[in-house]
Amino acid sequence: MPDQALPGPPPLRVLVADDNPVVRAGLTALLGGHPDIEVVAAAADGEEALALAARLTPDVVLLDVRMPGTDGLTALPGLARLAPVMMLTYSREPEVVAEALRRGATGYLVHGEFTAAELTTAVRNLRHATPTFTKSLGVSYEPNKNSSHMQPTVSQSSKVRLTYAAALHRRTPNQSDFGLSSREVEVMDLIASGMSNRQIAATCFISEKTVKNHINRIFAKLHSSSRSEAIAHWLGTAREGWTR
Repeated sequence: MPDQALPGPPPLRVLVADDNPVVRAGLTALLGGHPDIEVVAAAADGEEALALAARLTPDVVLLDVRMPGTDGLTALPGLARLAPVMMLTYSREPEVVAEALRRGATGYLVHGEFTAAELTTAVRNLRHATPTFTKSLGVSYEPNKNSSHMQPTVSQSSKVRLTYAAALHRRTPNQSDFGLSSREVEVMDLIASGMSNRQIAATCFISEKTVKNHINRIFAKLHSSSRSEAIAHWLGTAREGWTR
């Protein structure tokens, strides 16, 4: 009998969870274009992700942090018991990253800081629970006191670099006081988290020119002439009556 080629491994079955339908569709199209990857389902919140994961038993889960209803961090422990989970989000606050790692995330990628090829490689690596992290997060590895494995941790230097993002998480001013539109609020939050115009464009699926137009309008409404001044007003840290 002629030799028969051995069948290759089955496609990597991926579950995507993100409340943005554009992101869900984009990830499905990007990953599904590879013969060794199959997006078996897409969820709009953590509760739906948990139900789909229990029913479909995916090999890998890509999970956003902020979603309505059951958010990503709340759903993470349950999902991590079913499959390796990579956080795929624009949330880069050190407290959020550390909490995701504590709750069982295998990797953490920030939108706008990876290429399509890097994302695809990271997803494939999850099959073997090999972690991938956005470099700017400053995640390193330390010995785990309870086992022989290394555990990821967020470095102190990363926490210092992300001070604005941490303050954003605690921000309390009423955004409506500034008269910003919902899109301008989204862009301003991303500015305060430390993103560049290019990263904001990639996260919001808009052009850099459109980002600049939004920023010009935001600066006018916040009576600011620079990013740092706008962030100070947005986070409520500017001195009362401070003007330039």
